[in-house]
Amino acid sequence: MSKKIRVLIVDDSAVVRQSLSQIISNDPMLEVLGTAPDPFYAAKKIAEEVPDVITLDVEMPRMDGLTFLKKIMSQHPIPVVIISSLTEAGTKTGIRALEYGALEIITKPQMNTKQFIEESQIRICDAIKAAANSKIKRRKIIDIHEVQPKLSADVILSPLVGANSMLKTTEIVIAVGASTGGTEALTLFLKALPINCPGVVIVQHMPEKFTKSFANRLNEICKITVEEAKNGDAVLPGHALIAPGNYHTLLKRSGARYYVEVQEGPLVNRHRPSVDVLFRSTAKYAGANAVGVIMTGMGDDGARGLLEMKEAGAKTIAQDENSCIVFGMPKEAIKLGAVDKILPLEGIAPFILKPSW
Repeated sequence: MSKKIRVLIVDDSAVVRQSLSQIISNDPMLEVLGTAPDPFYAAKKIAEEVPDVITLDVEMPRMDGLTFLKKIMSQHPIPVVIISSLTEAGTKTGIRALEYGALEIITKPQMNTKQFIEESQIRICDAIKAAANSKIKRRKIIDIHEVQPKLSADVILSPLVGANSMLKTTEIVIAVGASTGGTEALTLFLKALPINCPGVVIVQHMPEKFTKSFANRLNEICKITVEEAKNGDAVLPGHALIAPGNYHTLLKRSGARYYVEVQEGPLVNRHRPSVDVLFRSTAKYAGANAVGVIMTGMGDDGARGLLEMKEAGAKTIAQDENSCIVFGMPKEAIKLGAVDKILPLEGIAPFILKPSW
């Protein structure tokens, strides 16, 4: 049996510490190494024994979580999952946490925190496992097997039946999926795109409200226009649309016009938005007029959808293992035979922009 993933819980709320401890202890692959009410106590515990993963609140006494996160990443990098009560106005803090090195962010409401944490136990445990598998560990990757039942993209969109009838045109759409480590990967990818690039639609596993702040941040630093997707938004050259957290985003087509449909629905592969949903809709409505890109992330969301894109005539790319924070989603797509090209992160944008490949 693989060694359990040891977790240090850092939160000033005794209720949160107790709830998280119970959730983590109930997972056979996880164990609670200890708890701390603030970063100073946490630092003492880390000095005694280094955890595999830290769950960290942002708003705490004596030292805030962001300051502690910066110290961890600059002095002794340890995978960190942020679990914090952040208001809509505070989503910039969450984006800052990702920039400082946090691997996952899970938001909790100001009220009914205990109930929320209990309802989010699968996502919390999955986030901890993904963090433990990140390369920041500088140790052998643990083989994590997901045991919870997962819904497929069938619950949102029926699969393709028979040959794809979408004719090849000059209008190309780029569909991108990413999860753990994806904020950094997407930043590099989108910054490399010129203003005349094909339209881009992105699913990044990220909580509700954070996607808007993430899109706004990218829009400030990229040549192209980056926005959080809204229902009915057109997919245009020089524009990238990021699926809003907690909503599935599908590519649709009306005549020569591509647009996105943003909708509610059950979790697919434990995610909403789901990469598989985006990729399947792209296969169905764009066919050979699309390029699919699967990037760093834990699990297999997007692997089957990318295969459907390839079978529909699309070109498909996977980020290579060396440049991935977590080589999960690309690895699963490669295993399925869904990938035409395996490329380092910095090589993806230039390759897509080549006149022919």
